[in-house]
Amino acid sequence: MNTSQLSMPDSKNRLKDLYIFQAWLVLLLASFFGAALAGIQLNLAPKIEANKLNETLEKVPELIFGVDGAKAMASENRSMDIEQQFIETGAQNQKKIYSVFKATTNGKTDGWVAKASGQGYADKIELLIGLDANAQTITGLFILDQKETPGLGNNIVTPVWRKQFINRTTGKHLKAVKTKAAAPNEINAITGATISSKSVCNIINQSLDDLKQPLANAVLNHLKPSDNLPEKK
Repeated sequence: MNTSQLSMPDSKNRLKDLYIFQAWLVLLLASFFGAALAGIQLNLAPKIEANKLNETLEKVPELIFGVDGAKAMASENRSMDIEQQFIETGAQNQKKIYSVFKATTNGKTDGWVAKASGQGYADKIELLIGLDANAQTITGLFILDQKETPGLGNNIVTPVWRKQFINRTTGKHLKAVKTKAAAPNEINAITGATISSKSVCNIINQSLDDLKQPLANAVLNHLKPSDNLPEKK
């Protein structure tokens, strides 16, 4: 028996120890970087939310009056009062809290902007939904946050696609279709991103199911006895 044969078990043991060391090193590094990223995210979270709130407040006039209407308001130095409210909906075991922004001018309710979220194709999608004072019509849509596929699903942020939702009634669920939209409640899905398109519609539909009646009631409850009731459509 030669010396090379005698050293083979030792070589195997050394390789085994090396692999174990490398595996532990990878685990330790992964844990370290994971903890570091979690810490960074924790520290940034309040700032991210504050930025989203500021962006929401800036978008309220546009989501209620449209781009041109918001520009006209700014040029005429007309002010809008924006009040953030929280509306709780759902049964006891399925409660959900929505952040809603009430817009008023001269004491009159101009409309609402509701923040809503749900699962998209890749990750959570956050929306801002503009509604008229009686929550009967969608007046605007803005994508506050999304991580959909670049060049496909992330086209939900484009003004051209979002414009389809303006003036849609809240009385019927929206539906994203691959073919050309024909019915009043149909939205043209983005080519190659049907799931993302349907996700936006689903988020809006669920939010309106939860919020439409509470928002309409909120306006009625704040009317003075001498005020005229909203015209029923």
